[in-house]
Amino acid sequence: MRFLRSTLALLLCSAPLLAQTTPAPAPTPAPAAAAPTPPVWSVGGIDFSGLVDGYYSFNANHPAISSNGNQLRNFDYDANAFSLNMAKLSMSHDADPVGFRVDLGFGKAFTSILASEPNFQHLEQAYVSWKPTKAKGFEADFGEFVTSAGAEVIETKDNWNYSRSLLFALAIPYYHVGLRTSMPITKAFTGGVQVVNGWNNFSDNNSGKTIGITGVYTKTKYTWSGNLYTGPENTSTNKGFRNLIDTTFLLTPTAKFNAYINYDYVQNRNATPVLSKALPVVGQYKTTSLDHLQGIAAAGHYQLTDTLALAGRFEYLADKSSQGGSVGTGSNQALKEFTLTGEYKIPEGMLMRLEYRRDHADLAIFNKGTTKTVQAQSTLELGVVAFFGPKR
Repeated sequence: MRFLRSTLALLLCSAPLLAQTTPAPAPTPAPAAAAPTPPVWSVGGIDFSGLVDGYYSFNANHPAISSNGNQLRNFDYDANAFSLNMAKLSMSHDADPVGFRVDLGFGKAFTSILASEPNFQHLEQAYVSWKPTKAKGFEADFGEFVTSAGAEVIETKDNWNYSRSLLFALAIPYYHVGLRTSMPITKAFTGGVQVVNGWNNFSDNNSGKTIGITGVYTKTKYTWSGNLYTGPENTSTNKGFRNLIDTTFLLTPTAKFNAYINYDYVQNRNATPVLSKALPVVGQYKTTSLDHLQGIAAAGHYQLTDTLALAGRFEYLADKSSQGGSVGTGSNQALKEFTLTGEYKIPEGMLMRLEYRRDHADLAIFNKGTTKTVQAQSTLELGVVAFFGPKR
């Protein structure tokens, strides 16, 4: 814990230096080997891409109900069942100087991402881009876009493992609505600033705004990226801030082997209405408890052949949230998980992943059978993704 506190202090001091190469999520690993340029699916100046992602998951605990039987998961929720993660279609036009992107989709992933937005439950991203020709690489995007935080992204095919990490599920948002900017500062460093409604909301739950500072430092053999988000996230009041520090160190020593270390710290200072004679005073709030968590993940990816790859991930997360809290699981507990993934991928547009995962908690939180809870959960799942488009 002393190491994590020292790391947090260092990141807080250097927060303005953290950024991403682009306003997109953390960088994905370099391709294992040079491959033929895939065909560009386009009509006029609009590029199209899409995917269908499904899986079968076996849960050794045999929870009584299949739906959401895989606990602590994002998107691969269902146990001992076939399920559709997502079907997605994307349309985009690179800014020249004006561009746009729209991502539409269906499936349980989209239901989860946009659970609080029934009017937009099929919309992952929709934004307009502006990149002035004489602005030295400056770009501004306005609309809905995925978060810059995290070492993993929403689309399975762009990650190393089939399941998402605990940090992805519990520490970071999915998307933001507002304005994001990015600009190359040097040949190696790109910085950006974002002004958004908050976390995962089209309509803001208060009058305050969340500020994001992003950045990335890229060299041939490694990339260091970081993100800082801060702003009020409590409903109906601007009292109490939510702060997120996210940083990823990606190693790319060879074309065949990549690895990363991802650290996240998130906290929310809660706020409750002021009471007068046991009744809330309209419009008056006071700050109360602090929910927070922090965790670290390490992962590696090795390309065995042009079509076969092996990936592993281990992470530890200390959850200091309370029941009904705004971040975390709502239990004060320590979580660990180990994942091992084998992949078969053909560049024509298909990948299959066979994955073993073991989750462990220091509390008995995992359902087993109809009445019992235990401290661990083991799953084995097969995921299949078919995809097309210019970015394979």
